[in-house]
Amino acid sequence: MTFARSAVALAALTALAASATPDDAPFANPARIDTVRPAAIEGNWTAMKMPDGGRTAFASLSYLMAFDDDWGFGPGFYGTAKGNYGGIFTVGFTGQRRWRLSSNTHLAASLYVGAGGGLSSQRMSFGGGLMLRPEISLRTEHGPWYTGVGLSQIRFPSGNVKSGVGLAFTVGRAMDFVSFSPEDAGRQGRAGRRAGIGFDEIALTGGVEKPSAGSRTRGGRAYTGRVGKAGADMRQYIADGSWWGFEAAGAAQGGVDGYMEVLGQIGQDWPLLGSPRLRMGGQLAGGLGGGGDVDTGNGWLLRAGPTLRWITPWGPTLRLDGGYTYAPSGAYRAPFLRAVLAMPLDRTPRLIADDPGGTVREQQLGISVMRLPRVRFKDGREEAVSHLAVNMSREFSRHTYGAAQAGSAAVGSAGAYSFGLFGLGVQSDPLWGNLRLGAEWLVGAAGGGGIKVGGGAVTQAELWAQWQPAERLRLRAGLGQFRTLRSDDQSAPLTHLQLNYAFGALQR
Repeated sequence: MTFARSAVALAALTALAASATPDDAPFANPARIDTVRPAAIEGNWTAMKMPDGGRTAFASLSYLMAFDDDWGFGPGFYGTAKGNYGGIFTVGFTGQRRWRLSSNTHLAASLYVGAGGGLSSQRMSFGGGLMLRPEISLRTEHGPWYTGVGLSQIRFPSGNVKSGVGLAFTVGRAMDFVSFSPEDAGRQGRAGRRAGIGFDEIALTGGVEKPSAGSRTRGGRAYTGRVGKAGADMRQYIADGSWWGFEAAGAAQGGVDGYMEVLGQIGQDWPLLGSPRLRMGGQLAGGLGGGGDVDTGNGWLLRAGPTLRWITPWGPTLRLDGGYTYAPSGAYRAPFLRAVLAMPLDRTPRLIADDPGGTVREQQLGISVMRLPRVRFKDGREEAVSHLAVNMSREFSRHTYGAAQAGSAAVGSAGAYSFGLFGLGVQSDPLWGNLRLGAEWLVGAAGGGGIKVGGGAVTQAELWAQWQPAERLRLRAGLGQFRTLRSDDQSAPLTHLQLNYAFGALQR
């Protein structure tokens, strides 16, 4: 698979950058944790009636970080999880205001702004893809957990998909967001707890699924052939060999561009042949998937299988995962095999006296708006399309970083077009007025919304300039080119604006 080979080559370059020699800095005066803010992982369930008369429900998962005592913000995604609408996804950001009512209750008002969509018809349109979801809810806290009920509405303003005002149910877990100052980047530091978003490992994945007999398209035709996928996952290790995390992937080959999946996972492995670095075990995953004319029914997916992991002496980890993907309410069943290259972000916390420390690296989390003035559609027309995306980056050294983006079309006529990209970048030292210049190259998967992307494998290159209006804010503008990897179906210039929140995390 051409795209898989490209992804493996990119991952190897990323690993080399990650293992670069740390910046020289004395350890006699290490950087210390600068900020501890409240944070939360929050999910909700919102039922609605679709324009074609069917009923569905959107399930969501969001990560929220407190900006101050009252306001929070963070990325999230929504996907359909009821009825025969599997494959409707949006990605975006939530802003939330909370009011403390008592020691264990609070009132929350939220607004989610995202982009995406799904399979359209003459009776159901997502328009340009922009989605809005306001909510007000009352929550009751039970230790670090909280549950709530409230009123919300889902609407795609440029389409006809719109719910009435109805009940929404919320469950969440409070936690901390711990970080160093981004000004400490390059210094040695110590921390007795995880910093940043709290994951120990990020991985790039590339693999293939072979749908079994009985798998069908949404139109009822038998599905034959292979589905090549590319994606990423993030893990947190809770004990030796035990982990939980999230994975996301999209179709990059196989004629089902627009297919997307997001799953939560748990797993356990054990030393193999007496070596703590070579480990074998298994993992279970469940979540939502669909799109690309793959019949996943209401969208729920289950996945299970063995995993083989080698922790290299240089830091990165190589994995080989196998198993079986199953859509309980749809007509999709497929064994899969994927290769994984994972890079360490952090490690299980130790007492600070026992912590060997590491190098503080700047990490950024933010929102992107991209404008493509000429996008080619499958019906032959060309139109301008604007994308809304969540982006994340992490320095590997002073001049290199890794980056990832996930987003969808928000303005134009390409509602339901989505993409996921990951790759490498280079950057200058701060110049006059804290200005930085840089360049990055990303690859990934995209599709849906009638945009012509071949099998789904795409690439994006960009030159950018970044300003720092405040210690933790970054404003970036870039010019670049977007194109398909496996064909000449698409090549379009782009302009790109990012607003990011910056923080320091340890590279250990």
